Amino acid sequence: MITVTFVQPNGDEYTYDAEVGDTLMDVAVDNAVDGIIAQCGGGCSCCTCHTWLREPWTDRLGPATGDEAELLDYALGRSDRSRLACQIRLTEAMDGLVVEVPAQQG
Repeated sequence: MITVTFVQPNGDEYTYDAEVGDTLMDVAVDNAVDGIIAQCGGGCSCCTCHTWLREPWTDRLGPATGDEAELLDYALGRSDRSRLACQIRLTEAMDGLVVEVPAQQG
């Protein structure tokens, strides 16, 4: 088990236990994290699990690539820290991961 923290737009932080091998989106959906809709169920075909990585995770996990990067072109509030939670498969090295939930998804 590892922990991941979701920071809401108002600054509230919620930390959850997560299984190695799950996606960040799985953790968000299992814990009903506000702002993570996950409309496509992890198919990398929408932007409703858009998150912003916090340092030092931006450097550790790197930027989106391929289909994820193209899809993020449609995300509201896209930044260099943007990643889709469905594309982040959790590993032991990600223990303590912190992501921000954008105010609007789309």
